[in-house]
Amino acid sequence: MVDSEAEQLKSLKMEELQQQFAQQQAEAEKKALAEQKIELLLRKLLSPEAKSRLKNVRLVNQELYWNAVQQVLILFRSGKIKGQVSESQVKTLLEVLSRKREIKIKRK
Repeated sequence: MVDSEAEQLKSLKMEELQQQFAQQQAEAEKKALAEQKIELLLRKLLSPEAKSRLKNVRLVNQELYWNAVQQVLILFRSGKIKGQVSESQVKTLLEVLSRKREIKIKRK
């Protein structure tokens, strides 16, 4: 009787783990598909040099990379981007995004 309960618990745990794995796999596929769409769009919007610079930024600072990508996509959707974005424009964007706000505390 104890063995059958243990087997049931094992099988329930195994099913739960399989479901979690399936969910994680589905999320990973969804994320990969979204990244592929973004890459295709960036390939059209960015010059090869600008794309290379963003890839280098991605290796060093993924948060800055995603912020830059979001800004490029926002500018594209709003119609502010005409033609391809050059490397110098990407540099400027990265400089603006990487500036840290200084917090000044004034004591009274």
